[in-house]
Amino acid sequence: MSPTVAVIVALAVGTYAFRLVGPVLHGRVELSARVQELLSAGAVVLLVALLATGALTEGGGFAGWARPAGVLVGGVLAWRRAPFVVVVLGAAGVTAALRLAGVA
Repeated sequence: MSPTVAVIVALAVGTYAFRLVGPVLHGRVELSARVQELLSAGAVVLLVALLATGALTEGGGFAGWARPAGVLVGGVLAWRRAPFVVVVLGAAGVTAALRLAGVA
């Protein structure tokens, strides 16, 4: 077995184990309210970090101003509870318009 295949198998087994732990331990482990709050906050922090790196960087450098502006518009539309299609089209439209105007 090649090292690449071994790593893929290990990741597949680990992923399956993580998915299995939830249903197996559902009624057996009780988390305090504080731990639940910390886990929720941690999930939000991870999502914001992923959003920031995806919106602000490209190829190890700054992505330019058009993409963050589009993400900002999409975030505002989502916060205002606009339909998903409107959020996506609004973000893409602002990004495209800024790039068409010469803003990188």
